[in-house]
Amino acid sequence: MSRTHDVHPYIPNSEPRVKRQMLDFLGMESSEDIYREIPEALRFRGTLDIPEPILSEYRLQRHVEALLKKNRNTKDNLCFLGGGTWKHHVPAVCDTIIGRDEFLTAYVGDAYSDHGKFQALFETSSMLGELTGFEACSTPTYDWGNAAAIACRMASRTLGRKEVLFARNSGPSRRSIVHNYCLPDIAVREIAYDPATGLLDLADLQRCLNADTAAVYFENPTYLGTIETQAEEICRLARSVGALVIVGADPTSLGVLEAPGLQGADYAVGDFQPLGLHMSYGGGLGGFICTRDSKAFVGEYPSLLFGICETSTEGEYGFGEVFYERTSYASREKGKDFIGTCAALHGIVAGVYLALMGPQGLVELGEGILQRVAYAKELLARIPGVKIAFDSISYSDFLVDFNGTGRTVADIDGALLDFGIFGGKDVSKDFPVGQSALFSITEVHEKEDIERLVAALTAICR
Repeated sequence: MSRTHDVHPYIPNSEPRVKRQMLDFLGMESSEDIYREIPEALRFRGTLDIPEPILSEYRLQRHVEALLKKNRNTKDNLCFLGGGTWKHHVPAVCDTIIGRDEFLTAYVGDAYSDHGKFQALFETSSMLGELTGFEACSTPTYDWGNAAAIACRMASRTLGRKEVLFARNSGPSRRSIVHNYCLPDIAVREIAYDPATGLLDLADLQRCLNADTAAVYFENPTYLGTIETQAEEICRLARSVGALVIVGADPTSLGVLEAPGLQGADYAVGDFQPLGLHMSYGGGLGGFICTRDSKAFVGEYPSLLFGICETSTEGEYGFGEVFYERTSYASREKGKDFIGTCAALHGIVAGVYLALMGPQGLVELGEGILQRVAYAKELLARIPGVKIAFDSISYSDFLVDFNGTGRTVADIDGALLDFGIFGGKDVSKDFPVGQSALFSITEVHEKEDIERLVAALTAICR
């Protein structure tokens, strides 16, 4: 049983006496006075068709848990989904650190109150800089797409140019975010990719480069999983018209792939999610931006940057904000770009993960993923009607072509669920590849997991 209460346990200050004191202080007769400026035509006067509130915390917990049990989760089922959020092993210490009060409850703060968070994010930035081949690294953005969009605007401001070239084999959601974020003053043109290899079409890139190109964005590995072996040539072509280069990268791949900064890129962007963060209903994300440590680049960051600074005590150093006046916090509407609440907590956990893994650990992680992917592609290619889409080396993600089976990806993925398997991501609406799915293999997949997938697909596609 439940009934309407004047006092609601989940709404602060709903106790009538406290509410009356607040209204008296504001000089209002009732809470309706708060909304008086909203036109009547926009106000709903009826009763919402929703259940009565559950006022018992225990009953509410049971209700929510019963709803969640209806979901199929990646813990109880074998998961081969990727494409931007991946199933990686999360060390127990990452979960421990992310739950610590001093990090979990800290919000922005300043140097005198937030020393721990400043230092933790500085350490993350330092390690990520080593990984990407750069020196400066932003605090976390919302996600990879947001990081790519901010980098595009940074490049536009740096060069005073109004066009960005974006690789068509990049993530669809990232392309959408960049298009929207660059409106209305920066044009975004997409560069084709080779349908045989999945790599960027260099001839199309060369045709599109011009004197107004601010930046060329491409991903390595690409969204479709191929390793972009032409990275240095892409950078060279961009340089020929004075354009800057932005590389989107899965950070776990940088233990086995060359750092973007060492290949000639000017920016590296990506997501912290593979670095100790769980897949969680579209969450667990946090983008990063890395550049060289020069005023031309650092001066265009809209986000906070943390560095080591001298204190008022001689010989003592602390962790503080770098070049603060360029941000919208300091310059308000004259700031370089908008920056708001982002994902600093995820950045801290990424630092914990990187410190745990160390350079050799990342090498072993990347090598293990490459080996697993090669094994999976070899077995899948033996299934009648199934093909591996590109004749290229893949890291983690790879495209599987089901056109020869006569089945849709939706049908196949639905059938795989009966085997307790989340299949690949259907990309037929985003790319001209017909019935193809993007599968992901990481270090969590054992040999028998891959063989279980192959056996299930063999039975389904028979």
